[in-house]
Amino acid sequence: MLKILPVALLSVLSCLPLPVMAQGADDVIKLEVLPGWDTDHGTHMAGLRLSMAPGWKTYWRAPGDAGIPPAFDWSGSENIARAELHWPVPEVFHLNGMQSIGYTGQVVIPIELTPTAPGGETRLAGQVELGVCDEICVPVHLSFDAALPVTGQRNVAIATALVDRPMTAAEAKVGDVSCSVEPSDDGLWVTAQMNMPPAGGDEVVVIEAGDPRIWVSESESWRSGNMLTAKVEMIHVSGKAFALDRSAMRITVLGRDEAVDISGCSG
Repeated sequence: MLKILPVALLSVLSCLPLPVMAQGADDVIKLEVLPGWDTDHGTHMAGLRLSMAPGWKTYWRAPGDAGIPPAFDWSGSENIARAELHWPVPEVFHLNGMQSIGYTGQVVIPIELTPTAPGGETRLAGQVELGVCDEICVPVHLSFDAALPVTGQRNVAIATALVDRPMTAAEAKVGDVSCSVEPSDDGLWVTAQMNMPPAGGDEVVVIEAGDPRIWVSESESWRSGNMLTAKVEMIHVSGKAFALDRSAMRITVLGRDEAVDISGCSG
């Protein structure tokens, strides 16, 4: 756990709230529910629009060591069995030698909702905890509560955000993806090899373990022709040994020209 503590400490020190909380969260970030429409396969597509003040940013689902991961609470909702977030392609930021991943300006995050009782009235309500950063980082809690239309109309902002998604492995013509594992002092070294065309520029590879209890380091990546390799360290928050489910891993490649979302890898 020694390798995690410095990162956690940096996050705490960088998120001191006093200078910004005097302004109020509304001066930094605002949230709006976009009601959306019913899809052809029985779900409802809604959206959350986050609007940030100039110079401020918020974070993607895997924010990097310098970011604060978002946490959603849907407990106030009615007639919702499942909520799936469709994240648009994020930006990569570098500050003081640390990498973070997120959004500036305005972002719409589509939410695909599976109703408990199809055709019934639905309410999307709860809270989201986000980190927002300028020269300092601040954790904010934003509440939302909106009745969703039984049918609704297609929303241009949500539709645009759905288009602005990473390509699937098939769309990006990704070939074999394999992950090798070896022990580290505190956990596991995981090396992923992806047979795929270049995504353009300096590619950033983000690897998620598929288990929130497993911390994953920033990747070191390199390319040889169509073979992209990325290496990370994974450590369980308990500090104990753990089994890695390769099928649950998620690999995102962020390039200058495109982004690619890869689900799972073979041994």
